[in-house]
Amino acid sequence: MSNHKTENLDVTGIGAEVLYLENQICFPMYAASRLTNQLYTPLLKEMGLTYPQYLVMLVLWQHKELTVNEICTRLILETNTVTPLLKRLEQKGLIVRKRSLDDERIVIVSLSEKGVVLRSEALLIPSKISENFNGNEISMDEMLAFKKTIWKLLGILKTK
Repeated sequence: MSNHKTENLDVTGIGAEVLYLENQICFPMYAASRLTNQLYTPLLKEMGLTYPQYLVMLVLWQHKELTVNEICTRLILETNTVTPLLKRLEQKGLIVRKRSLDDERIVIVSLSEKGVVLRSEALLIPSKISENFNGNEISMDEMLAFKKTIWKLLGILKTK
């Protein structure tokens, strides 16, 4: 425990504003991400998926078959995060995992028939999410510019 007296601490002095919540770049990204994920939750619940599981399914619907490392790279996640997601999706019968015949250290993930069928249900999700932004004070052009900026930021941060 510190012996410093906090009643004499000047929290409004020169430079203090850099620590104001509204001046942080991280907070609006965090809050927007959390609130956007809340929009997905009821839609994904109907499909029996969590948001992270949905992300795995998205990359598999796009690429059909990927190694675990390729999935990790595309989702910007570590193997120890992705592996439990894959186990759960396999238990649900949505994916199939198999070892590569060329190198047993490599695990190849592909969609099961049930996973392929689930894609048709998922096709409705993007438009349902977009409906939440219709009629609000943000245009489609602003959303597309924002997405482009976020992808640019991700590209920069992935190299750090």
